[in-house]
Amino acid sequence: MHHDDSPPAPRPPRRSKLALTLALAVSASAALAGWLAWGAMSGAAESAPPTARPAPGPSASAPSPAAPGPSVAASSVAAPLAGRTVVIDPGHNPGNFKHPREINRLVDIGTNRKECDTTGTSTNSGYTEAAFTLDVSRRLRTLLQEQGATVVLTQDADRPYGPCIDERARIGNTAGADAVVSVHADGSAVGNRGFHVILPAVVKGGAADTSKIVGPSRALGESVAREFARATGSAPANYLGGGTGLDVRKDLGGLNLSTVPKVFVECGNMRDPKDVASLTDAAWRQRAAQGIAAGVRTYLRG
Repeated sequence: MHHDDSPPAPRPPRRSKLALTLALAVSASAALAGWLAWGAMSGAAESAPPTARPAPGPSASAPSPAAPGPSVAASSVAAPLAGRTVVIDPGHNPGNFKHPREINRLVDIGTNRKECDTTGTSTNSGYTEAAFTLDVSRRLRTLLQEQGATVVLTQDADRPYGPCIDERARIGNTAGADAVVSVHADGSAVGNRGFHVILPAVVKGGAADTSKIVGPSRALGESVAREFARATGSAPANYLGGGTGLDVRKDLGGLNLSTVPKVFVECGNMRDPKDVASLTDAAWRQRAAQGIAAGVRTYLRG
């Protein structure tokens, strides 16, 4: 209810003209300062990068990009023989001596016929070439696989005898091998020392045609001979090859029937006592495998 006799509401006190003038001056100054500050900031913003992040100074580090995956170069260093196939042919199955009839069977080697295989030689104390070649071949397989190669052995003492020399060649051919190395040890006279690498001669007859592999096989053989000497400290044979460590032959079916680069490595003479000291030493056999592996790698890497 409204009463006419209620006291009137109090009125705010009046400001003097001087106070009002001062208030307006302060307000204008603040506005001008704010405008100037905004202008400075706008100018800085126009010249700053869109991200408005300060560029890293000497002590700051810029954000690192995402780490890339392994490069082709890094992969090739880690596995230089990736994509390559190497066939290792350990000479003479350890079981051959139990199967004389089978290994004496004649097979076609293109230019003529020859025994399927032989038992191989041995030291005077009975350490067989077959045991030696299998040991070196297994070591060689490990080394090549560690470098990324696909490795096939023609035999791993996993069959009663053989394979015959014609089948050994077919295994390399069927695999499309980039290189084939047949591992052996010689059975020459006492005093005949050192290693040699056997290369295919130019042969054409029947199923044999080495014309396309003679050049590549020589390159492979020279590389293996060089690296074998370096790894083992052995000298080239003093009884053949004219000191080169290389011997060219046309009577070996394993070479005649090959359609891919192939060599034989005669690692030493099992009838010479000084060579035997090396051939029967496991550490030396490891070096022999390393030398052959290095030769194959150098050849395949060009």
